[in-house]
Amino acid sequence: MHLLSDDALLDAYVKAMHLGLEKEFIALLIEEINRRDLHLPPH
Repeated sequence: MHLLSDDALLDAYVKAMHLGLEKEFIALLIEEINRRDLHLPPH
């Protein structure tokens, strides 16, 4: 069971990119997105 839904994870990625958050945090989001076999949304 995921603690964060797929939609929330993808939304967090888009918002992190938009806000220019730390690259390490964005890398963690991308790692989890890839682990779940999701596609990166356009940012």
